[in-house]
Amino acid sequence: MAEPPVIIWEHEVRHLLHYRDLIPRLEDALGKFSRRDSAEVIQPVRTAVHLQKHNGFMGLMPTYMENDGVLSTKFVCFYKREDGSSLPAVQATMVLLDPEFGNVKAVMGGEVITAMRTAAVSAISAKLLMNPGAEVLAILGTGTQALSHYNVFTEIFSFKEVRVWSRTRQGVERFLQSAGGPVKGCSSVEEAVSGADVIVTVTGSTEPVLHGQWVKQGAHVAAVGACRPDWRELDNVLMKEAVVYADSREGAMTESGDVILSEVEVFAELGDVINGTKAAYRNKTTVFKSLGMGVEDAVSAKLVFDQWTAKGSKL
Repeated sequence: MAEPPVIIWEHEVRHLLHYRDLIPRLEDALGKFSRRDSAEVIQPVRTAVHLQKHNGFMGLMPTYMENDGVLSTKFVCFYKREDGSSLPAVQATMVLLDPEFGNVKAVMGGEVITAMRTAAVSAISAKLLMNPGAEVLAILGTGTQALSHYNVFTEIFSFKEVRVWSRTRQGVERFLQSAGGPVKGCSSVEEAVSGADVIVTVTGSTEPVLHGQWVKQGAHVAAVGACRPDWRELDNVLMKEAVVYADSREGAMTESGDVILSEVEVFAELGDVINGTKAAYRNKTTVFKSLGMGVEDAVSAKLVFDQWTAKGSKL
């Protein structure tokens, strides 16, 4: 008889998940995903249900990793909120199942997993694609994802300057208080990105906020927002001048307005670079279009569950 499922609350996930453990597992998972010659990873493109009344979507993200014995799905609701709204932009729940019996092993909070695995994959993109002498990081946006990106980028890289921009002064001030490190608040996107070596876009924008004419030649852009076919963060100039990478080519061609509306080609998946089948153009302007994948959630959830089990569920 199957054991009843455990519940791992959000605060417990926060204690159990660490970038030093997560990043190598995500790199391995991205490589496996991009090897299309095996059924080792089965992950359909995210299914989205329009929550029209609430100006949002519910995404369903199932994944099966055969050799790792991982079966999971994430339910994630994401919304287009008005500036200053007190309502969350993202809410998520992870469900981990036993692939042999089909029973639920664990239900866990998904916001920390979503924020950390997304930021970690952006950091992997920078590790693979940014200029090795990168000194200036710019973050556009000041929400949960902005802070998780700040945390991982400053943990694994040594930038001499970090800049941040938000549509509101309050957003910048809130971020500066939360960051716990030296950050320069900027009043415009152009000021924030001028001369920056790495740019992270984590906004809720549906129209381009980052324009190619402001971006330094050879910069790396990790574009995380705009996860619908008609939403954008980056303009055509930037998209057409850059070498474009994605976590999933199929996902980008289905969900990314930045890719679809600019009609650019996705040169490679990050997994292709990890596997050595596609080049990393560090000397050119690069864009990593992040949509988020179920396989990223799956390995994150397994790591949390394994850590929870090892600690005897005592936190």
